[in-house]
Amino acid sequence: MKISDVISFLESLADPALQENYDNAGLIIGNDDRECRGILVSLDGTEEVIQEAILKKCNLIVAHHPIIFSGLKKINGKNYVEKAVIAAIKNDIAIYAIHTNLDNIAKGVSGRMAYMLGLEEVSVLAGKKATLKKLITFVPVDHADGVRDAIFAAGAGYIGNYSDCSFNAEGTGTFKGEEGTSPYVGEVGTRHYEKEIKIETIFPFYQEDKIISALKDAHPYEEVAYDIHTLSNSSPEIGSGLVGILPQPMDEINLLTRIKEVFNVPVIRHTELSGRPVEKVALCGGSGSFLITNALAAGADFFITADVKYHEFFDANNRMVIADIGHYESEQFTINLLQEFLEQKFPNFAVLKTEVDTNPVQYF
Repeated sequence: MKISDVISFLESLADPALQENYDNAGLIIGNDDRECRGILVSLDGTEEVIQEAILKKCNLIVAHHPIIFSGLKKINGKNYVEKAVIAAIKNDIAIYAIHTNLDNIAKGVSGRMAYMLGLEEVSVLAGKKATLKKLITFVPVDHADGVRDAIFAAGAGYIGNYSDCSFNAEGTGTFKGEEGTSPYVGEVGTRHYEKEIKIETIFPFYQEDKIISALKDAHPYEEVAYDIHTLSNSSPEIGSGLVGILPQPMDEINLLTRIKEVFNVPVIRHTELSGRPVEKVALCGGSGSFLITNALAAGADFFITADVKYHEFFDANNRMVIADIGHYESEQFTINLLQEFLEQKFPNFAVLKTEVDTNPVQYF
């Protein structure tokens, strides 16, 4: 198995096109054409993690955070980033980062947090706009099933937990093949009338090339007619943060205690407690203060995230409790999530979890 095989799988889960524009997800260091001898999963690709990969004979690190966020003008080992880059290159260790693209899928970082807390009826807190497109095409009646099968297999037609979704209407298409054409039906120079099915279906924007290729391969016509429209709808599976319902309402103190236990948090920074029972919980792994207004709009009683600034705590406006549990603490189980994904796909391959605690924040 090559490193590229692992990357292809990871990108089928969380396409790099879903990352934020400031991010640097993807293959950070290394050659994806090399044979993969072992995978080490971590939150950060630090020098200590690289040394661990060397000892465990893993030549691929799959990290959540990119070790390089912006361009390096010098690589001389004067900071932790440069030290990690030098160590990885010298020892042929590839580093792949799956960052905000994993944050932006429902089964990603926040999804694991929701699972750990046992939330039910979970949905995306802030859906990303313009992530869906609509394909409209016209197919001879006898070939409609074959074309539908092909574009569905390529990733079209998913709405939530439903697949193979399309709208179909029958009509009549006309065309006339000019000189030099080889029409599938009809004769060159004569207008032809053909019973056709108009097929409409939606797909994630990042799968457009794959779906159009599948359409053209399956379609019998020499020239395939189709339209692509960008939709303003949000995908139910793509966006930032999640919101869900606790199995049973909880007292605020009991929920804080539960959070400390689940996420192994030594201290929680939070707003004033309201005294009301907690039913609806919003959450976002990592820096999620940009979602405070979304959590309020969703009617959340509690919002669990990290990296909340002093003035941002005021934004709760006594309508919900904001609980800052720490960046590392909110994302630590991403390591388990990635290991599980990889082990399910490659059950007979070594996928190891780091034993290095990369949390730079200490508590006294």
